[in-house]
Amino acid sequence: MPQVKKKAKNPILIEFATKIRQRRHILSLTQEQVAERANFHVNFIGGIERAERNPSLTSLITLANALNCSIIEILPI
Repeated sequence: MPQVKKKAKNPILIEFATKIRQRRHILSLTQEQVAERANFHVNFIGGIERAERNPSLTSLITLANALNCSIIEILPI
């Protein structure tokens, strides 16, 4: 059986994922609770936190609102 190479994760998405997870933990929220607040599927939140998803600008704003913070606080800058 041939081995499948895993694609390296983007360092920007990794940093973003870390910021989202840290903010969620500060608020003592589960992924399910964040998903509900943002009206996203929980799998989408999990994908963001695993640096597997690259959310759109509108999703970033919605996510920041769900985490009670500004978009600047969650951007990897």
